[in-house]
Amino acid sequence: MAPRKDVMPSVATYADHEVITPPHVLRMAVTHSAERADDAVARAEAALTELSSEFDEWMRNECERLEAARQDVKGRGFVDTTHAGLFRAAHDLKGEAATFGYPAVGAAAESLCRLLEHTPDMARIPLRLVDQHVDAVRAIVREHDLPGRGPVADVLTRRLREVTDTFLRHENRDRPQYLESIFAPPLAPGSAGS
Repeated sequence: MAPRKDVMPSVATYADHEVITPPHVLRMAVTHSAERADDAVARAEAALTELSSEFDEWMRNECERLEAARQDVKGRGFVDTTHAGLFRAAHDLKGEAATFGYPAVGAAAESLCRLLEHTPDMARIPLRLVDQHVDAVRAIVREHDLPGRGPVADVLTRRLREVTDTFLRHENRDRPQYLESIFAPPLAPGSAGS
């Protein structure tokens, strides 16, 4: 049997050079199907819809984890492990909140993350401000299904962010480049920054 023409390289010879065109072996690996291509996005959305009945319980569990981290800070003070535990709990909430249908929780958790991440001396983080963030998250989750709570949650999270930013400006007043970096406008349109 003669070798297939499309798997043999072709050589074109010229006076001062040769051009070798490699075979197109990948063409043999591709199959064309009349069936509709698998839609990964549609499958992911279907999986989320199937799991959505569990989102409320997961959010309540995350709130309990945040509360436990707050109590650990209150009992032991801000040390590396308590600081890290509170940050992780807030950061996880920030990342999960929108997916679970609680965008206002994400905003409050993001503000708490900013407080924990950008305060240069963790011993100076006011526990009262931590309490306000954790209480806000818990209240937003608790009141989530009540009508008319969205605007209240938006005002609450906006105010928490303002108070946090005022505190961060004061605590970082001797670090102008750092202040500039944490208060710079976001690079991506519509993102709030961290």
